[in-house]
Amino acid sequence: MKVAVIGAGISGLSTAHFLKRVGAEVTVFEKNGTPGGTIGTKVVEGYLVENGPNSTSETNFVIDELLTDLSIKDEKVYADENSKYRFILRGGELHALPSGLGSFLSTKLWTPGGKLRLFGEPFIGRANHEESIADFVTRRLGKEFLNYAINPFVAGVYAGNPSELSVRAGFPKLYALEEKYGGLLKGTIRGARERKKRPDKAKVSAKLFAFKSGMGILPATIAGSLGSRVNYNVSVESVKRDGTQFRVSFSHDGKSESEAYDAVVLSVPSYAAAGMVKSWLPELSSELSKIKYPPVAVAVLGYKREQVKIDLKGFGFLIPEVEKRKILGTIWSSSIFPNRAPEGYVEFTTFVGGSRQPKLAMMSTDEIAKISHEENAALMKIDGEPAFKAISKWDKAIPQYNIGHLSIIDAVTHVENLHKGFYICSNYKDGISVADCIANGKKVAESIMT
Repeated sequence: MKVAVIGAGISGLSTAHFLKRVGAEVTVFEKNGTPGGTIGTKVVEGYLVENGPNSTSETNFVIDELLTDLSIKDEKVYADENSKYRFILRGGELHALPSGLGSFLSTKLWTPGGKLRLFGEPFIGRANHEESIADFVTRRLGKEFLNYAINPFVAGVYAGNPSELSVRAGFPKLYALEEKYGGLLKGTIRGARERKKRPDKAKVSAKLFAFKSGMGILPATIAGSLGSRVNYNVSVESVKRDGTQFRVSFSHDGKSESEAYDAVVLSVPSYAAAGMVKSWLPELSSELSKIKYPPVAVAVLGYKREQVKIDLKGFGFLIPEVEKRKILGTIWSSSIFPNRAPEGYVEFTTFVGGSRQPKLAMMSTDEIAKISHEENAALMKIDGEPAFKAISKWDKAIPQYNIGHLSIIDAVTHVENLHKGFYICSNYKDGISVADCIANGKKVAESIMT
């Protein structure tokens, strides 16, 4: 079986790895000179800087399988126990998310009225139409819970707008609690036994981990194991059906070439995939072009520990839109994983822009660093300027699973069924996390080989 995988991000590399493992003749095409897509790590002045994902969770068994294959399980490092403490901004102050009934009742994150509203959730009926996560949460839990729980959470995961994100597409397990059990509380209680039998884990209970040398070691190791099967600096121009095969047309070093394959996997962003199939599948191209990718800037800042006047025991904080700040939130990177900053220093990773404030992510790197420092200084009582700054900008960062997204995925599935051997495996399909991408890569590889 001769297979082309287009894109050497974590989805494409995972697919190629599992194809190679079962003996497929796999070729990976990558337009850039290095693997990883949005995953990238560099060490500068003793700071470990992640350009994209900082970690992932053990939500499925495929992750362990991949790391075992690659012989890098020893590189894995779990998040510090204190990272279970997460904070939300309200009224200019950071409040810990409750971890139980006692802390829920005592927290000032929600008013007494907002807390009382949650107890009415079991009596709310089902919706009869596709809802945004904002509509879903407001209906079931109230506006205050949307503002000071779900809104910041959505900003942290998708850098998205809760009023646009589809609850069915973006939060399928949450949606399933209402669909199957009639409510969130009912589903949490009645579904507990069923969830224990599943091999996968919910994201909230799965262990968070990264790697000692950063997330970049994962794509680098996969690419290294694939060797010459990965072709860099290759621009794929089109993919078309060619009899019983698929023809990939590409350019490299100024030369245009084409090659036929038994199967092809598009592991690139939807807007890139749309261009590649436009002449062959114009309707699918049109659907893929609808997926939005808001810009996001990542500011990694370092300070002397004594500059920061608050306790840094925790994961970091997220900011609700109603608080009207200029950042989405900040991860306390050096509190979560070891060796993220030089001795005596701390490292923060701050996110700017997203669907909430896209223009801020498009500012200059100096302006992004300034905004990030000023916001962090105000919220974490920081004295003085940062000792270290590193800025990454993504013009198109995270795919948004907005209202109507499932119709787009239905169009993808229809084409895959119609043209056996054509697959899409990317983070706009079946989950955006690193763990989701790895699991989907294996699933696609198995489908190709059956």
